[in-house]
Amino acid sequence: MPVVGREPNLYLVTCAGLLTLFTSACYLWSSWRRVPLHPSDRRQFFSQMIHVAVCSYVPLLTHYSLKQKQGLPLLNQIISWTTLASSIFLPLLSSTRLFHRLLSIFLSLTSTYLLLSTGSEALFPPVLSWLMFVWINIEQEALIAQGVSRRQELSTIDFSANIDITKIRQLKLDDIRRSYFFVFFIITAFFGTGNIASINSFDPASVYCFLTVFNPFIMGGLMMWKVIIPFIIVMCTFETIQVATQLPSRSLFLIVLVISDVMALHFFFLVQDYGSWLDIGTSISHYVIVMSMAIFLMLLSVVTHLLTSKRLLLWNRSKMHFP
Repeated sequence: MPVVGREPNLYLVTCAGLLTLFTSACYLWSSWRRVPLHPSDRRQFFSQMIHVAVCSYVPLLTHYSLKQKQGLPLLNQIISWTTLASSIFLPLLSSTRLFHRLLSIFLSLTSTYLLLSTGSEALFPPVLSWLMFVWINIEQEALIAQGVSRRQELSTIDFSANIDITKIRQLKLDDIRRSYFFVFFIITAFFGTGNIASINSFDPASVYCFLTVFNPFIMGGLMMWKVIIPFIIVMCTFETIQVATQLPSRSLFLIVLVISDVMALHFFFLVQDYGSWLDIGTSISHYVIVMSMAIFLMLLSVVTHLLTSKRLLLWNRSKMHFP
């Protein structure tokens, strides 16, 4: 899809919000009978879904107001900044059960992504989340087919539960596949919507829901957060696979580092010091991106571990045990 010079299409942003609501409703309906929700979790999911519906309508309303020369509505600006500030803390209030926490993270991050979108890129997080859901189930079925683990409902797995030391296994060839797909999805999340090109072109229409006065530092920070959101979705999925496969995160992450080092060595020999400025700059940027990816993933893994396994309790709740 073209990144530079394209016209905003806010109806695609609204469609992305409806797609997110449809995905969430399908999951909640399918898990209603298998794993009952705590009443507070149910209220939080419904409130987050309403929040997504509001955020899918705010860009359309904002751009219409700007087109009519009426400026940025104050209510839209308050909603946008509140959504951005709460996108990290809202998932910490939900249950730490596997898919419950993933759904809360998905709804929270998608709300912010919708506010920073102007067209087809808004469809990327819902579709990427579908792919991550399929990846989790495929890895679980692969373990069951090999006889490594028994069939267990993924929704009953808890992020915050300590890994049973007796069930921890050694690395196998399948773990190389998991690490390889993780690196592949990270690169897909980075280049999937042309985010790098959008940063270079710096389209100000993406941040109109937050501010309309030119401020390069705030606008650059908002665009960087838009780039990081798909990374967090992939990292949370990788954390889920580590918990579901009963493998220490350090083991899989070491394989990821080895793959990253091999890629960095490959791009190092492809660095050019001759030709056009575009060829030279592209070869250097590929090498720098791969070299910095290892450090970036290490920092992001700490953030995603806290995002998936930690929980904030704002009030005392009665303990309820579900089958």
